[in-house]
Amino acid sequence: MKNAISSYFDFEKLGTNAKREILAGFTTFISMCYILFVNPSVLGDAGMDKGAVFTATAISSAIGCILMGIVARYPIATAPSLGINAFFAYSVCIGMKIPWQTALAGAFVAAVIFILITIFKLREIIIDSIPQDLKYAISAGIGMFIAFIGLQDGGIIVKNSSTLVSLGSFSGKVWITIFGLVAIAILMVLRVPGAIFIGMVLATIFGIFTKLISVPTAFVSTAPSLKPTFLVALKHVGDINSFQMMVVVLTFLLVAFFDTAGTLVGLCTQAGFVKDNKIPRIGQALISDSTAMLCGTLLGTSPVGAYVESSAGIAVGGRSGLTAVTTGVLFIFGLFFSPLLAVVTTQVTAPALIIVGVLMAQNMAHIDWNKLEIAIPAFIIIATMPLTYSIADGLALGVIMYPITMVAAKRGKEVPILMYVLFFIFIGFFWVLSRG
Repeated sequence: MKNAISSYFDFEKLGTNAKREILAGFTTFISMCYILFVNPSVLGDAGMDKGAVFTATAISSAIGCILMGIVARYPIATAPSLGINAFFAYSVCIGMKIPWQTALAGAFVAAVIFILITIFKLREIIIDSIPQDLKYAISAGIGMFIAFIGLQDGGIIVKNSSTLVSLGSFSGKVWITIFGLVAIAILMVLRVPGAIFIGMVLATIFGIFTKLISVPTAFVSTAPSLKPTFLVALKHVGDINSFQMMVVVLTFLLVAFFDTAGTLVGLCTQAGFVKDNKIPRIGQALISDSTAMLCGTLLGTSPVGAYVESSAGIAVGGRSGLTAVTTGVLFIFGLFFSPLLAVVTTQVTAPALIIVGVLMAQNMAHIDWNKLEIAIPAFIIIATMPLTYSIADGLALGVIMYPITMVAAKRGKEVPILMYVLFFIFIGFFWVLSRG
């Protein structure tokens, strides 16, 4: 059995062993298991049942990790993406006032399209058509949006009738957010594995000791029922019957594209898998990722994607699919810790959102700011995502501006045809919105 596992995962070729791979799997899980509590918190704001979302998050993450490990044989873990769940909850459900059931159906349709274009190998072509600078801007803009949500959830930023927002009062539960943010920041700077998760644990303990959070009555229980969300997406596919919802589906598709593609390339580069600018078994990795995305929407969570926290496991030596399989198995065990949802308040999860926003905002460094025809649409994307409280609006405004500035710079021929197509689609989107 041991030899079969070693042979299947190419331990000898990769210079690794089972012990190292399992340790790497644990490291990756510790680094990203915060999503078990953050995702229900975010999607709960959209009206979804937090218990069901918790279970859907754990199962879909496990499925994605195990598929990625066995099919693609990569040490890359998957879970519901923070960027996409923020778009789902705050842009679609709250901003557009679309019921979560319809939004979930939109995510399901996007997942089906995702699988089809992956099977027909169109995914790489479409990704390549989006200018690299805009990909960086979209990722950074989502990061700013997520951080803004974290600052709001934590009470650090509050509404203001005169200036729209202002600094909140440093009292009560806000101190949980501040403590957690400082703790995670220090741990991140010290490069401690699982810094975000550890920081959330410390913030929870701080809240309990200061009596700002009630002590949980239990720590372990059976997994919450999936009934409130299971297969709801299928029942509401008929709701995808308006131009607005079609744009929502398109945005789900585009955000998932950039999120997963960038993460996969970055992680494979870190692990040393990229040879001659090509990634071996990328087709299997994309199929695994797409299947996990589909499963997630059917179970009742926003789309699943590859997680950058996988870099923690790779950093400690994870090189094979056994790392991802180990992480997947741990997500299954995580199903039985749902009582902890009661103590993981929005003030506890807020620091995680802020720090993830920081990590995503680092992509701004890769944008060519010296060329205004690129800098202007990139800046519009980054600035308008948080300020319009909409990932879709920010993406649309940037995509509309890009062909305009490129044509003005006499570089119109460099703009991919797909960008011109998106230009007219988003112009139509805003025209429809303006007519109510």
